[in-house]
Amino acid sequence: MRPEEVLDFPTLYKQNCAACHGDNGRNGATIALSNPAFIAVAGEAQIRDVISKGVPNHLMPAFEKSSGGMLTTQQVTTLAHGIVQEWGNADLFAGQTLPPYLTTLPASVDNGQQAFGTFCAKCHRPNGEGHPPIGKIGKLGSIVDPSYLALVSDQYLRSTIIAGKPDEHMPDWRSYSTQPMTDQQITDVVAWLASKRVVNPGQPYPTHP
Repeated sequence: MRPEEVLDFPTLYKQNCAACHGDNGRNGATIALSNPAFIAVAGEAQIRDVISKGVPNHLMPAFEKSSGGMLTTQQVTTLAHGIVQEWGNADLFAGQTLPPYLTTLPASVDNGQQAFGTFCAKCHRPNGEGHPPIGKIGKLGSIVDPSYLALVSDQYLRSTIIAGKPDEHMPDWRSYSTQPMTDQQITDVVAWLASKRVVNPGQPYPTHP
C-alpha cells in the first residue's frame, strides 16, 4: 500500500500525531487531543483546518499537501474525524454555553491580570511564576517564562485555559472558581500572558574576551 492510500485513523495518528500529542491522545508534549472539552470547543472543522495548515511560526506543522505537508485531503479529513469520534463526548456539555475557540473580542492586559488573579493564581501564583508541589498536581513551572511563551501561540494558551489539562489535574474553564470564565476573561488572561513575551527569549549566548 502506498503511503497516500493509508486511511486508517489509528495508523495515521500514530505516524503523524502521537510524537507530540501522545499515544491515545494524551501525555504528550503539547495539548491533549483526547480531551472532550477541547474537542467540543474546537469542533471537527477547526481541528481539520489546524491539521491541514498548521500554526505558522510555531511548532505545529502543516500536514496537508496543499499546505506543504505530506498527507492527502482525505487523510487529513480522516484524522480530524477520527479525533472527534474517538475522543469527543458532546453529551458532557449539553445545555452549557461553550466559549468560542476563536475570539473576536478586544483584549485588556490590565483586566487580564485581574482575571488571572481570580481564576489562576491559586495554582500558578499571582504573577504566574509557578508553585512548589501541590498534592497530586505536583510542581508547577512558570507560565510566564519567556522561553515557554516563545514556543506556544496565543491560541494554544486560549485552548489550554478553556480545555484544561486533565492529565495534569488542571480543570477546564468551568471549574477555576464558583463561576465559569467568560470569553472576555479568557481573552484578557491570554493577552496578559502574551504581554510577558520578550524579543529574544532564552539564555544569551556566552561572550568571550
